[in-house]
Amino acid sequence: MRRALITGITGQDGSYLAEHLLERGYEVWGLLRGQGNPYRSRIERIAPEVRFAEGDLLDQSSLVAAVDHIQPDEVYNLAAISYVPMSWQQAELTGEVTGMGVLRMLEAIRIVSGLGRSTTAPPGTIRFYQASSSEMFGQVGEVPQDEDTPPRPRSPYGVAKTYGHLITRNYRESFGMFTASGILFNHESPRRGREFVTRKISRAAARISLGLQNGLRLGNLDAVRDWGFAGDYVRAMRLMLAQAEPGEYVVGTGHMHSVRDAVGIAFETVGLDWRAHVVSDTRLVRPAEVDLLCANPKKARTELGWEPETGFEELMRMMVEADLERARRELRHPSTRAYVHDW
Repeated sequence: MRRALITGITGQDGSYLAEHLLERGYEVWGLLRGQGNPYRSRIERIAPEVRFAEGDLLDQSSLVAAVDHIQPDEVYNLAAISYVPMSWQQAELTGEVTGMGVLRMLEAIRIVSGLGRSTTAPPGTIRFYQASSSEMFGQVGEVPQDEDTPPRPRSPYGVAKTYGHLITRNYRESFGMFTASGILFNHESPRRGREFVTRKISRAAARISLGLQNGLRLGNLDAVRDWGFAGDYVRAMRLMLAQAEPGEYVVGTGHMHSVRDAVGIAFETVGLDWRAHVVSDTRLVRPAEVDLLCANPKKARTELGWEPETGFEELMRMMVEADLERARRELRHPSTRAYVHDW
């Protein structure tokens, strides 16, 4: 039985990955900073099957202790300060967690594995997956983007992800470690945090349709992204660590949609005209906007045999239906209702 350690296990991707690995017969461990994590509800269903260890990407010694105790075959580093707008408000913390946290985990694996300055790691060395991001590409000079597209990040988050991506490559080249990076384009689900634009849209459409919310304010409606389903994308993560040789892979659908498209589908799902409820607010536009991102996932399809199974329209409708059920629970149990008149 293979043993996997997941950082960020209570996040959207971590919860789907844990489920996927359990289905594949893995022993799954999750790294937690403490027992009071407010997002543990995402893994409530599988929590009895998952083991947990304490550790913090800001604390090198805690990572060494966790890796040494668990002795994993695979480590999936998904933990990050992942909300791009917040990275401007907490730039230093973003750099420490999303960037330097990758280095600390790589060092923990190197130390526990007993690797020195060798370019040939011994058999059985821990395999490492780094969650890289399309936000590294930033102000792109080519469309679509692939593994060779140069990074031009436009946010502290994108800069930190670029560092994490490059240090992962550096440890592979310097120590012979099996380190793979998945450059994942935007991937969403009903488990997405409320602050992310797709979930903000799906939640608003559901709540407005039931009279729980008055309207929705968004920033740049013309921003274009390559959106897919998180449950599809975690399959690619495991496939990367199952290869004979480590590498870097772009994971996306290869199709572009605007924020406006997402709004249209969400409000159509609940039978509303979005133009009567959505306001574009320039105060919500990023300081340095990323206007267009689109993946070229040819390498992932060719080498990993990976294909996305969920289309964009299906994804948005799935998210709205989940938020409708949450909104109906608010109506059934008024004491749990929060921010009834929020935008």
